[in-house]
Amino acid sequence: MTQPSFINTETAPPGVAPYSHAVDCGDYVFITGQLPIHPANPEAPLPEGIEAQTHLTLKNLQAVLAAVGLDLSHVVQARVFITEFKRDYAAMNAVYASYFPSDRLPARTCIGVTGLARDALVEIDLVAKR
Repeated sequence: MTQPSFINTETAPPGVAPYSHAVDCGDYVFITGQLPIHPANPEAPLPEGIEAQTHLTLKNLQAVLAAVGLDLSHVVQARVFITEFKRDYAAMNAVYASYFPSDRLPARTCIGVTGLARDALVEIDLVAKR
């Protein structure tokens, strides 16, 4: 059995808690939830609005995937957490859908939550398969 590899990358924002950006378990890679934090300036205010925050969150996820030699086409499962479900669900979905081909959409759960770190509007984590 292959031992898991714990990956952190400089191309994604530093953690806001004690975690690895990804854990590579051979065939599967588990990507920690990413927030809309700019990697080059993690202390900067978060972007305004769900669309901008969803774009930046997905770009951060792409950076973590790239660090393990993968891209969004390898994603098999996603979990989306949003703080303003009724208000932001449709707009978040429009941005999210633009990152995946319509014939390769990962399995997904979307959960309304009362709060996220840094008062973000969205957080997304992924599972990818080689």
